[in-house]
Amino acid sequence: MEEWTSRRKRLVLATLCATMFMAMLDNVIVNNALPRIGRDLHAGVDGLQWVAEGYSLVYAALLLTGGTLGDRYGRRRVFLIGLALFTAGSAAAGLSWSTATLVGARMVQGVGAALLTPGSLSILRHVYTDERERARAVGVWSAVSGLGLAVGPVLGGPVVEAFGWSGVFWINVPIGLACLLLAARTLPEFSNGVPRLDLPGQLLSALGLAALVYALIEGPGHGWTDRTVLGCLAAAALLLPAFLLVERRTRTPMFDLRLFRDRLLSGAVLSGFMVSFGMFGAVFFLPLLMQDVMGWAPADAGLAGLPSTVMIVAAAPVAGSLTARYGPRPPLVTGLALCALALAGLSLYGEGARYPQYFWVLLVMGFGMGLTFAPVSITVMRQVEPARAGMASATVNTLRELGGVIGVVVLGAILATRLPDGSTGPGADGPAFVAGLHLALRCGSAALAATAVVAAVLLRPHRPRVPSPAGGAAPAPRPVGARVP
Repeated sequence: MEEWTSRRKRLVLATLCATMFMAMLDNVIVNNALPRIGRDLHAGVDGLQWVAEGYSLVYAALLLTGGTLGDRYGRRRVFLIGLALFTAGSAAAGLSWSTATLVGARMVQGVGAALLTPGSLSILRHVYTDERERARAVGVWSAVSGLGLAVGPVLGGPVVEAFGWSGVFWINVPIGLACLLLAARTLPEFSNGVPRLDLPGQLLSALGLAALVYALIEGPGHGWTDRTVLGCLAAAALLLPAFLLVERRTRTPMFDLRLFRDRLLSGAVLSGFMVSFGMFGAVFFLPLLMQDVMGWAPADAGLAGLPSTVMIVAAAPVAGSLTARYGPRPPLVTGLALCALALAGLSLYGEGARYPQYFWVLLVMGFGMGLTFAPVSITVMRQVEPARAGMASATVNTLRELGGVIGVVVLGAILATRLPDGSTGPGADGPAFVAGLHLALRCGSAALAATAVVAAVLLRPHRPRVPSPAGGAAPAPRPVGARVP
């Protein structure tokens, strides 16, 4: 076993945190640049939507593949390739001269992010062998990842104003190059020598997930009866069940269905999916409420979200420590309950609301989200054998990404039920938009509250084993994916 000094551990953690911060930041900061991109590149609404969502499409479709490649060929190698692709894609996006080239560059970024994300947790597990020390490291890693998502809207406005729309992509290049140099020097190389790649599974998962995410992105704008949308939904309905059948029969699955036989893993994965569903779906519409209905300037609306950012950063390390000491149940259930409370509280305010009135909601929202990130990741690392850590991490991240996309679609559809026919947006139909948003927020709150109850049941600690009749204790349960000796 390689010896790891405290200094080198901190360097590894800093490298992984900086990389994840960059990837999460890029996922949201581009939204601030869309109006300027539309003007400079003469992009229509559809083009701008693909600038924003092309990244998510490729990222979600290839996450499972990225996890498997890391398990097979080495986590460090695949991580570095992903980081190089992400950095190159960022530079290409900054140099783009048309909507098509920009969308293509965003997809390259998505490929890079799909390769580097699953390996991050696997490397942390390898470096931090002590469980409590590992939990603290994951807490820090989760806090920085959440910080990237929260800071994006705050930084986006000033960056665009100072450097133009390309600035939101160029900001990644120096960070990416620095992380590449540091990662090449500090990250360990290790793999589990998976005998062969699950090529049929990779093809079916990539095509099926791409079809599903494409349909979910395009359905609200083009209508669910659009031929392309229907065709993608039909393709997903065929490809994804076929993928599951293949995974049940292969000896080296990239999506191990045995994960969901473990009660703790199922509870953690469900919690991660539903937090993305409820919170990311609601947060997608919050800027529209603040800017188009309440009249906030974009930069001011971003700054108004800072309390949530602070609470996410504060809560994530606390959640890691609580999980190490008491298990995932207390922080996850509490976080879900607080997220449900925040959405319900936000539904009490509309056009005439003053910032001090709903300030408490932002604090509760941030703290609740911060409590949920680390426990999910720690549970995966505890319950899954090291050889399949990349696959398990990719599975969790894929479901989180799908949860966010599905949340935007479902809550958006609920909101739309209160808008008049021919509505031109929240600014023109303020009262109707607020009424629809309140209904969507309450539905999201109810979903999260129900998930908190289910998670409380699923995440009950395992009871101690009863001694065997022969006088010895029954063997401890093996991690998911472990081979029988």
